[in-house]
Formats: sequence, C-alpha cells, structure tokens
Amino acid sequence: MAAKPQPPLVKKHSQTDLVSRLKTRKILGVGGKDDDGEIHRSKISQVLGNEMKFTMREPLGLRIWQVVSAIMFSVVGVTALIFPKRLYETVFDEDGSSTIMAVRLYGGALLSISLIMWHALYMAEKLIVRWTLLTETFYFSVQFIVTSALLFEKGALPQGASLLQFSRALFILISIYFYYQVGRKPRKM
Repeated sequence: MAAKPQPPLVKKHSQTDLVSRLKTRKILGVGGKDDDGEIHRSKISQVLGNEMKFTMREPLGLRIWQVVSAIMFSVVGVTALIFPKRLYETVFDEDGSSTIMAVRLYGGALLSISLIMWHALYMAEKLIVRWTLLTETFYFSVQFIVTSALLFEKGALPQGASLLQFSRALFILISIYFYYQVGRKPRKM
C-alpha cells in the first residue's frame, strides 16, 4: 500500500487568527471573569492577585481629616504628658493634683493612637484606612460617654468641658462619614 502523501505544512500565525487566540486564552484561563467579576489579563495577575480591589477611591477631604486627626491626637497626647495638671484644670475647672498619673497615662494612650493615625496617612488600602477611622470613632464615642457621665455626676457643665463634648460629637460624625464613604463600592462608569 502506498502511503498517502502529506499535505504541505502551513504555518499558522496565532497573532492574526482570532479563534486561535481565544482558544489559547481559554486554555490558559485568562480573559474570563472571576468570582468578584474581575477580568484577569494574564495568569500572573491571577496568581499574584489584583491589588486594585484593595485600593480605594478617596472621598474628598479624607487625607486632610487624617492629618487633622493625627495632629490633634499628637498635640493632646504631648500636652497630657507634659502638663497633666493644667490640662485637667482647663477642661474641668477644678484642681487636678490627684489626677496627674491618670492624665499622663491618657497622654501615652493618645500618642499611641496618633502613631497609628500618622502611619495611616501613607496607606492606600481601604481596609486599613477604614480600621483607623473606626478606631477614631470608637475612641471619641467612649470619651464622649465617659465625660458625659462624669459631668452628670458632678452636676456642673464647665465651659471647657462643654466645648470638648461638642468637638468630640463633631469628630464622631466626621469620622463616621469618612468610614462609610471609604467603604462604599465605586460606581461603574
């Protein structure tokens, strides 16, 4: 039996052949949507992950608020460490000699929080920024409740304490606003 002659080999150019290119991408597993609805352009982006889903579109004024918060935590923390008696007397209009140690510990805690706030300025990950905003909101809420209870027990409302309570309520609202703005899903364009 005579062997059938083989047809001449034709070299296929996959760059120009659309069907071949689609089949190759399907075999490699690229170009399709994953569970989050993202389309991976290459196998490397599938393995390494797409960091764009962790970054955020910043709400207007977020970084300014973070700087203001970090400065405020730092200044009050240093003031509480250096001048504890004066700080207590300014806020509560009474002698603060017996509270020096507590106010200094408060200052140390504030400086620790300020360190977190300063480092959050350099972060673009949504999760980290949201956690710092939540920490700030929680801190101001606890401070507001504790100070309100103390003022209620004393039965007096000094001017320094009322200004402090007003500013804390304002800081709570601003922090909550940015917390929810950072957590929103971006709109499709």
